[in-house]
Amino acid sequence: MGVWVNAGARDEAPDENGLSHFIEHMIFKGTAKRSAYQIAKEFDAVGGHTNAFTSMETTCYHAKVMRDHLVTMVDILSDIFLNSVFDPVEIHREQPVIFQEIGMLEDTPEEFIHVLSGNTFWGESPLGRSILGTRENLLRFDSHVVQTFFQKLYQPDRILICTAGNTEHDRILELMGPAFEAISPGDDLPDRATPVGNAQVRPFRKKMEQVHLCIGTPGLSLTDPKRFAFSLLNTLLGGNMSSRLFQEIRERRGLAYSVYSFISAYDDAGMFGAYAACDAKKIKEVVALILEEMHRIKTHPVEGMELKNAKEFLKGGLYLSSESVDNQMVRLAQNEILFNRAIPLGEIIQGIESVTADEIRDLAAELFHSDRLAVTLLGPISTRMNLKGLLSL
Repeated sequence: MGVWVNAGARDEAPDENGLSHFIEHMIFKGTAKRSAYQIAKEFDAVGGHTNAFTSMETTCYHAKVMRDHLVTMVDILSDIFLNSVFDPVEIHREQPVIFQEIGMLEDTPEEFIHVLSGNTFWGESPLGRSILGTRENLLRFDSHVVQTFFQKLYQPDRILICTAGNTEHDRILELMGPAFEAISPGDDLPDRATPVGNAQVRPFRKKMEQVHLCIGTPGLSLTDPKRFAFSLLNTLLGGNMSSRLFQEIRERRGLAYSVYSFISAYDDAGMFGAYAACDAKKIKEVVALILEEMHRIKTHPVEGMELKNAKEFLKGGLYLSSESVDNQMVRLAQNEILFNRAIPLGEIIQGIESVTADEIRDLAAELFHSDRLAVTLLGPISTRMNLKGLLSL
């Protein structure tokens, strides 16, 4: 079961940055009738698992139990979601925990480069900020600030309850309806502004062994009709071990251990990116190879067998992930939030199968342009390094 809120870090003002994630932590820190320890103990007592996550656009509080303990799960999830007290003492205790989470992120360059890359590409947009927020903001968050933000965003028309597994729809309504019907609607929130990506090169110098690199360029939104071609484009370029970037940069040349492409997509915008980590002396060579592969895929149609294998890779991932009730719950919720309906797996498979080589080439030609590239580097970067002359597609 997941209790979803169609609100996240993207819905925060600059001085609120980090509040969605902080609330995700505080939800488990006590209600009017349960302490933080009792919440943990009651879930453990039924062999259940509970957690939460915050993204740019959504927040989810989820749990998983055996069917016999459905009532217990519903009771606890409803209680923490509807009745959290946001105790000032608990807030003070949790702030240093988030500080450690921020520190852990900053000490993990392969993860931190993506935060820096998002800021390079999206700039001052909320999409360019860290979901974790800043230490300065966290110190300002008190019980009043947290409760005010919670009441503003956690409104009935933004809340979705989704279950997967051995459950019945009417039974879930019977158990959760009375409690959630009591939530009062609030004021309308402003529409999200669609950002435009920035083209620039930004180095972040840090003493370590490797340079970590992200190249970003405008992509597609989660709801774009060409999203299936976009996923295949990503798979072909750097989405698996047989992809072009992995084979050329790692397998043939041995320039990097970790190299891949990725998609950061949202309701109305998106970014396509490529990542690699390598020796500082090899960074220009790696950048040139990434751009070469981006140029090749936008000028030459993908061969039939390569496209077929990419489609099978995506389809296999969908089928295998659907064997997990956790993944089923997430997919159902995201489709409801984005498309207002449950999308059958067969419809997605059909969308993947229908993509042609020409559509992939045309999409690459539409997205990949030299004047749209955002390059972010983290590591022992020479002050004499100049990448701008290399950035030609």
